[in-house]
Amino acid sequence: MKEGKKMKIQIIGGSGTGKSTLAKFISKKENSMWIDTDRYLWKDESFTENHPIEKRIEMYEKDMESNDEYVVSGSVFSWNPNGFSNRDLFVFLYLDEEMRMERLRKREIRRNNPKKTWTDEDGNNTNEFLEWCKTYLKEQDKTMIGTYAAQSYEMELAKSPIVKLDSSQTVEELYLAIKAWLKSDSTFIDEIT
Repeated sequence: MKEGKKMKIQIIGGSGTGKSTLAKFISKKENSMWIDTDRYLWKDESFTENHPIEKRIEMYEKDMESNDEYVVSGSVFSWNPNGFSNRDLFVFLYLDEEMRMERLRKREIRRNNPKKTWTDEDGNNTNEFLEWCKTYLKEQDKTMIGTYAAQSYEMELAKSPIVKLDSSQTVEELYLAIKAWLKSDSTFIDEIT
C-alpha cells in the first residue's frame, strides 16, 4: 500500500459486517498474511469449543514473530488487550442492522449450522448465535465481547489511526478507500462512506 513500507491492518466490526471477507481480499491484493482471530478462539469450525487462553497467546505470539505485515479480521482485546498494538491502521466496519442480520441468516444457512433453530418474533429462522448477534448494538457493557460497546471501548484506547467504513460497499471499494486513507497519512479518526 505504501512503497517499501510493511502494512499492519486490523479490521473489527459486528458479526456479518464483512471483516474476514475484506481482510482476506486485502491480504491477497497486498501479498500479506491474513490472520482470522476466530482461529485463536475456536478449536474448529463448529464454533463450539474454545482454545484455552494460554494456547491463544501462543498462537498469537507465533503469528507476530513470523509476520512483519498482516491484515487481521477480528479482535483479541478481551484476552490480550495489547494484541496488535503495533498496527498501522485500525478499521471499523459498520452496516445497517437489518442488512447485517440478513447477511448472518444467509451465512448460517450456507454453513448448514446444525444448532437448534426456531422462528423468532419477526418470523425469521434464528438460533443461539443469531440471537446473540441481535445484542450487538443493544448491549451497553463494554466487557461483553463482540458488541459495539466493547469495540467502541477498544477504539477509544487505540493508539493507531482509526478509519470507519460502511461495509455495504464492495470489497474492492473498501480496499480502495483504505489504500487512499493510508496514502493520505492521516492520524485521526475518519469516517469514509
